Amino acid sequence: MKSILQLTSAVALLLGAQAAKAAAPGPWKISYDKASKSVQITRAAGSVHIQLYATYKWDGRLVTTREYAGSTLLQKPVRDAFGKGTLVQVIFRDDQLPTLVQSFYQYAGKDYVLTDFTLESKSGTIASNYMAPVNMVDMTQSLGTGYLRALFVPFDNDKWVRFQSHPLDFNSLTSYETTAVFNTTTRKGLVVGAVDHDFWKSAVVMHKTENDPTYALTCYGGAADSTTRDLLPHGAREGHIIQSPKVMIGVFNDWRTGMETFGAANAVLTPRKAWSKAMPMGWNSWGVLQFKINYQKALEVSDFFKTYLQPQHFANADNEVVIGLDSGWDSFTEEQLKSFVGHCKANGQMAGIYWTPFADWGKNPEGTIKEAPAYKFKDVYLYAHGQPQDLDGAYAIDPTHPAIAARMKAVSALFHRCGFQYVKVDFMAHGAMGADKWYNPTVKSGIQAYNYGMQLLDQYFGDMYINLSIAPIFPAQYAQSRRIACDAWNKMKDTEYTLNAVSYGWWINQLYRYNDADHVVLQKATEGENRARVTSAVITGLFISGDDFSKEGSEEGKEKAKQFLTNEAVNALAQGHSFRPVEGNGERSEEQFTLSDGHGNTYYAIFNYSENARTLKIPLERLGLDPSKPYQVRDLWSKTGIDAAATLTVPAKDVRLLKINAQ
Repeated sequence: MKSILQLTSAVALLLGAQAAKAAAPGPWKISYDKASKSVQITRAAGSVHIQLYATYKWDGRLVTTREYAGSTLLQKPVRDAFGKGTLVQVIFRDDQLPTLVQSFYQYAGKDYVLTDFTLESKSGTIASNYMAPVNMVDMTQSLGTGYLRALFVPFDNDKWVRFQSHPLDFNSLTSYETTAVFNTTTRKGLVVGAVDHDFWKSAVVMHKTENDPTYALTCYGGAADSTTRDLLPHGAREGHIIQSPKVMIGVFNDWRTGMETFGAANAVLTPRKAWSKAMPMGWNSWGVLQFKINYQKALEVSDFFKTYLQPQHFANADNEVVIGLDSGWDSFTEEQLKSFVGHCKANGQMAGIYWTPFADWGKNPEGTIKEAPAYKFKDVYLYAHGQPQDLDGAYAIDPTHPAIAARMKAVSALFHRCGFQYVKVDFMAHGAMGADKWYNPTVKSGIQAYNYGMQLLDQYFGDMYINLSIAPIFPAQYAQSRRIACDAWNKMKDTEYTLNAVSYGWWINQLYRYNDADHVVLQKATEGENRARVTSAVITGLFISGDDFSKEGSEEGKEKAKQFLTNEAVNALAQGHSFRPVEGNGERSEEQFTLSDGHGNTYYAIFNYSENARTLKIPLERLGLDPSKPYQVRDLWSKTGIDAAATLTVPAKDVRLLKINAQ
């Protein structure tokens, strides 16, 4: 069965009972039903039928396209970043309302439709802080019978927030920027989400319809709540003509493909940040040393990698590792920083460093900003109701204030003088918070301010490798990688927490080049937990270790590093390709993950988060393999062969990592 949006160049347009015939019929029909005043998106194959309308807030009330007195249809060709296609527009007019033009973009060879709308004032300007291009009457209509679930996607990765796959037994669920609603048996899924992130924080609200077993879905720009870290309503878009977010709508035979397609669609508008070298892998000081890091210990860690790990397969494809200083590096003098970088280079390593550009940890309003002495910190805070906004113990900073540009210029100059090539930037969501106002008066929303600040970051740090730590998922074009979840250390609970984000957010590596699993700590954990934690990093993407490898560091951590960080076959999988979940119905996280490398090899990781051993058969069919064919299976940790048809045992708090290929 073809995917829902394998388009020909033709679209049939219907207005009421009258059809405006296109040149040739295609798999999609976009029509406007005059009776219900809603747009119908249909496809015969797969029995796909989506009914939707648009809404917005204006002049203190919610307005829907169903209220408009009249509408007309327009079709014309379009060519833009997504390719060559067809633009279908429904133009709504009413004497009492702004003119609304809803656009539907279709492209040959693309498995989705995009939609947005504009509002045009009849005179002067118009303002709205809520614009919803998609209000779907029944989000499940196209998914068939069976067990249905919906994804919750968080706005950022702060405060140990979790993704979640929800059975459809909720009254209401809000997911941020995107969601997938899918049939767990057939994997057929609806994917909806915003693909532009220059002004709006977007969300998808799903709720049970009153007196009806169906679920309605709304995707809108204007989200502002505790999950987006906001105390104030979303800022309003203002102008003679204003535009909603652009939203992707797709129905896919496999919801996982749909989420990957959604990520790739975002990258069409804002391509992933370039990086000409191999994916970094290495070490970060926050894992164990934290504020105990000093110059001598940093040199000793560098030497440990050079002596024991780099010769034993712990290096990237460029035969290099990154040795990263996290918070606490400010105890070093500039000469020590330069010496550390030189020491790393001599050891075949890239030196990394850390900064938090949008957070004030001192929380001293009267303190003078060192890099911009004409200003005090109180001048640069983001205020809500006249008060500084405190998140994670730091005051949020206005990215548009000129003092922040001065700070960036000075800090980047220091990093460049010292020779750092890699920077981890943290607590970025502070810069995306809504505020009473911004220094730059043209900025009207938190995400607009965040983009302003991230463009400055790119200006001053853009020639370095940028790894975001605590940060919103979107926008993504300013960094090569982002930590997929919050802090994680050494125990199985840390592995499970990281894999919660991989389970339902693996597709984020379509936005960034690499997902980061955070620092892998080995000391004070069982060998099974060590294998699981290393595997969780390998199947996430960016592989960063975190034990104290200085001379005074834990001998256990060093010995385990020699044992668990030097498996050539396991380390070879750390290429930045996040594994897919096999299923999507975990209560908290998925346990099974898979990746096909395009060379006939399928990799399969099965985790056991529990206190008891578990047994299972390798689910060849769910892995996309033919159960009737013979396969060669090898366990990459034990380096032993396995019968593909035999029962597989996964010990308590452990993992099996298998390579499967056809015989």
